[in-house]
Amino acid sequence: MDHKQSEVKLLGVWSSPFCPRIELALKLKGIEYEYIEEDLKNKSQLLLQHNPIHKKVPVLLHNGKAIAESLVILEYIDETCNHSPKLLPEDPYQRSKVRFWANYYDQKLLPSYFRILFASKGKDQEKAIEDFSSLLKVLEEGIEKDFPQRCPFINSTTLGYLECVVGTNACNYKVCHETVAEIMNTVKNPILMSWVNAMKESPLMKETIPPHDKLVAKMKEMFPASLTV
Repeated sequence: MDHKQSEVKLLGVWSSPFCPRIELALKLKGIEYEYIEEDLKNKSQLLLQHNPIHKKVPVLLHNGKAIAESLVILEYIDETCNHSPKLLPEDPYQRSKVRFWANYYDQKLLPSYFRILFASKGKDQEKAIEDFSSLLKVLEEGIEKDFPQRCPFINSTTLGYLECVVGTNACNYKVCHETVAEIMNTVKNPILMSWVNAMKESPLMKETIPPHDKLVAKMKEMFPASLTV
């Protein structure tokens, strides 16, 4: 992908946990792109045309060719763009570990997180938070075991694939703390919090993740039953 000769468009929704990861990857690679905000209550013909199966965002359009599903898009960007940094490690074993924990995050942690948001205050929410905490501990132990040389990121000093997947969501943890409940902290999750806070300090991460106040307002609109206030 030669960003100077390519037409790159991203169909997304600003509050989606999946779209900012694509924006971050494009920025890391220095790829110029046009961002098109979608309204999922009134989906555009462009979205329906290019993702007719799932009808969801994100969708990357590269010279008119559509790529859907965020993890697939991240790998596509890495494989077609030779610009540094590489999002995935060069070592095949390390790449397999990164892919494993990215899938764990999407298949286990995100659904568990959404159960917290959809749960009513009280015992249901407390149980959802407890379940989430157990899954979060598994991720933390896995990161510690599989990537002991983090410096401070998985690949090197530069954000990579797993930071795109985890960081663009986890760096907004204070939004959940402010609106629902505390779900992670430095006492229970010291290794994970160290990694997340390092990601939060990255200028590109700060530029890419949704603004705190705007996301808080969105959470209050979408999940009123779960709110602490």
